[in-house]
Amino acid sequence: MSEGGLRVGFLGAGRMATALARAWVRADRISLTSTLASDPLPAARVGFEHDTGCPATADNRAVARHADLLLLAVKPQTMSNVLAEVREIVAERKPLVVSIAAGVTLGQLSSELGASTRLIRVMPNTPCLVDASASGFAPGEHATDEDVSLVQTLLDTVGRAFRLPEQLLDAVTGLSGSGPAFVYLVIEALSDGGVRVGLPREVATALAAQTVLGAAKMVLETGLHPGALKDMVASPGGTTIAGLHELERAGVRGAFMNAVEAAARRAAELGKKG
Repeated sequence: MSEGGLRVGFLGAGRMATALARAWVRADRISLTSTLASDPLPAARVGFEHDTGCPATADNRAVARHADLLLLAVKPQTMSNVLAEVREIVAERKPLVVSIAAGVTLGQLSSELGASTRLIRVMPNTPCLVDASASGFAPGEHATDEDVSLVQTLLDTVGRAFRLPEQLLDAVTGLSGSGPAFVYLVIEALSDGGVRVGLPREVATALAAQTVLGAAKMVLETGLHPGALKDMVASPGGTTIAGLHELERAGVRGAFMNAVEAAARRAAELGKKG
């Protein structure tokens, strides 16, 4: 690590990179003066600078020369071109390289940057934007215990993170990567139900979202199985069990399981194409 603390470089200054930088600066994990991002789009650079207070440039090589931790936040289809641009600098400076690009494997990154590169692959999700991310990460062969501890700490700053074998990251993509969209569908449907029985739309949506938030906190903070918490709400012959019966008749449980499986399968397909 360089004098003055961890020097972080972001290749790509989009929403996820901006959210991570903003959260890490706010939590005093990184500093404004030790962080630099690059992006070919002027609007992305302006947005990054505005939201984080950190500088941004169009020069990927400048970011690679700057960084002790180089975070790859570019689109998978542009990854090879970006890595080719910075490969020599990475080989010389030997930063820890962390990728949040979906479907780009550790093997692919290693082949582009060199076999001895310290690599960690991360699958975050969009609630990172509100410090409520659910992430999985997999270290490469040459990542050190210190590298793993650093990434664990940084990811825990924006939510919860779990170290996993790389072959399970497609499952993480299917569950927590795609999962927010599935939950938004639930919130929208609950809101529609509230409107159907007479609630104003804005009230129905707020109640639905707060209900999902509260239920999630109950699972995380009590440690009880979701089935046990469900049974605590569903009294004999009551309203909740009547609603649960309708959900079971509609196959909702199986539909969600199928959705996670389909998303994980698609993630694996995209990785093979990369």
